Amino acid sequence: MKRTLLLVRHAKSSWDERALSDRDRPLAARGKRDAPLMGERLARDGVKPDLILSSPACRALSTARLIAAALDYQAGNILVNDRLYACDATTLLEVIAGLGNEPKCVMIVGHNPEFTELAHQLSRGITRMPTCAVAQFTFDGAPWSAIAGVKPVSVSLDYPKKE
Repeated sequence: MKRTLLLVRHAKSSWDERALSDRDRPLAARGKRDAPLMGERLARDGVKPDLILSSPACRALSTARLIAAALDYQAGNILVNDRLYACDATTLLEVIAGLGNEPKCVMIVGHNPEFTELAHQLSRGITRMPTCAVAQFTFDGAPWSAIAGVKPVSVSLDYPKKE
């Protein structure tokens, strides 16, 4: 049984309102343009997540909602996980390990540097994830709880400026 993990770094955020907390920063105009674009690319490739998890940060959750809309995934079904905000690659792996056996395709939307760290850990070929990048990893037969020790059978990285 194949499992697909999509790590999505949030789209470009706005720094216009300096008084906002980091957690409350919204998407910039570029982010609002790039997230639907990446969602359309994923839809074109036939990606159908069973589960979308998002950091609670405004910019991450907005990115998740915009991508979900392009994938016909109900925004109300996006699960917000506080552990995905200001964490590290180890915490990301713990969240993934706790997914259970049901979901086959999982999208996680969050932040750098932890997303680049985890992507690089899973595939040495990924050394940076620009804003709104999508790193896709497919695993053959491994449960989510074992992903940390398994080499993916396929890896891809896409981001808005790639095409």
